Amino acid sequence: QVQLVESGGGLVQAGGSLRLSCKASGSTFRFYAMSWYRQAAEKQRELVARIINSDITNYAESVKGRFTISRDNARNSVYLQMNNLKPEDTAVYYCNTTPQLPWGQGTQVTVSS
Repeated sequence: QVQLVESGGGLVQAGGSLRLSCKASGSTFRFYAMSWYRQAAEKQRELVARIINSDITNYAESVKGRFTISRDNARNSVYLQMNNLKPEDTAVYYCNTTPQLPWGQGTQVTVSS
């Protein structure tokens, strides 16, 4: 069974950086796209960044210039480098693929002011 496993979250001060990792374990399928989402408390899940194939990227306006998405197809993994973090980036971060897989547990990112 294919599972999404996210890691790399934590507590960081505003202006700091984190690097999130996600692996689609149990699959050798090469997904058309891989994405990062986040869900803050009492808010809907939102798309943060998407990478299509290996080189087409899209970002939410709120993270442009601060976050960078990348992927390693050989490892079926996607990464999110987050720089200059802000308190409003605090959320549980999830990854997913296209076609979509069942959601994983996510990884908590907390940014203190």
